[in-house]
Amino acid sequence: MGAGTKFRETLGKINIHLTSLNDQPLSKAALVIIVFLDVFILVSVFSGLSQHTQQLSTPDEYIPDSCREIVINRSWNATNWMDNLSHITVSFRNRYYLSEEKKKAQHPVCRFYVDLVDQIKDDKALARVFEERSRVVREAGDLQQQIASLKGSYDTSLLETIAKQPGGQTRVDAIKSDFQQKTNALNTLRNRIAWLEQRIIGDAKVKQFWERLRNLQDQDREKLLSDLRRLNFWYPVKRLGMQLVFLLPLFAIFYVWNNASIKSNRGIQILVSSHLLSVSFIPLFSVIVETIYDIIPKILLKKIIELLEALRLIAIWHYLMIALGVAAALLLIYLVQKKLLSQEKLMQRRISKGACQQCGKHLPAASQSCPFCGFAQFRPCRSCGKPMHVHARYCRECGKPSAG
Repeated sequence: MGAGTKFRETLGKINIHLTSLNDQPLSKAALVIIVFLDVFILVSVFSGLSQHTQQLSTPDEYIPDSCREIVINRSWNATNWMDNLSHITVSFRNRYYLSEEKKKAQHPVCRFYVDLVDQIKDDKALARVFEERSRVVREAGDLQQQIASLKGSYDTSLLETIAKQPGGQTRVDAIKSDFQQKTNALNTLRNRIAWLEQRIIGDAKVKQFWERLRNLQDQDREKLLSDLRRLNFWYPVKRLGMQLVFLLPLFAIFYVWNNASIKSNRGIQILVSSHLLSVSFIPLFSVIVETIYDIIPKILLKKIIELLEALRLIAIWHYLMIALGVAAALLLIYLVQKKLLSQEKLMQRRISKGACQQCGKHLPAASQSCPFCGFAQFRPCRSCGKPMHVHARYCRECGKPSAG
């Protein structure tokens, strides 16, 4: 017996254990109850799994985004430090809650910066000053662009006036007036920015933050970047270990119970334990696949994309994605058509429901032929000679295959 046959027989046994009780198909009411049980257990398992793995610090908790932005992504100097700090304070306004244990477990390089940024954001008055500064800086930038545009228009209009074109002087005067108004408004905004920055600089927390940044060493930045890379690689493995600690005992308990129930031929226990075993297998399979994807394809795909971008061949990646999408759709159509909606499956459903194997209409009791289409429902079994369904795989009397 080949491996494929054994696999199909195993799947058949599992299907029987999941859909029947004491060799009788489950009623619709019983099936609804068992499905609700499956959903409840599955939700409970995933909820417990989530809470269990929350004990492990994620890369975003150990090295928060604000720390990466401060230490890795940005360069700091006396000219840009105010803009950088303002952007970080406003952009990372919303942060999720971390327990004191996880705050203490943050990366040593990050702990000081994250704590100070949190203190600045928690200071509502100071946070409002940062927000107002960001708003005024945006307004000043927009106004600066408008003034630059007016300068170009003014130069053109001046030339028109020199050339004594009609309406040139009037247009120059209007642009000059608008230019002066916008220039005055820009100076007002710049004064406002300077006043707001003085308030920010006078805060002790901001002074402490800037002093620490001035002493930031390149080796600290390199250490943080190296630790982040290592953490991103090993975190999926650690997470999988935590998940298996939660899932494997649960799966083992259901497996032992299911085996014992099958050996003792306890119908109701076989049904319930088979469903629990199947439900517990779903998250177990899910976390393993997730970890494999995080460790291998995710890193590999990133390298491939970086290579294609370097060679300016990124279009190939999109073509490949389109091809994979088409292939997946074709495979799905094949599986649905050949496996779920195949002729064999259709015959199985019709025979089990007492319907005509040819037209699918319900047959009167003890009908040998269909009163609607005339199709004969039975033929002699080649092994025992007794009537068996025409499209059945096995004889209902002797159990031998139809080709036997």
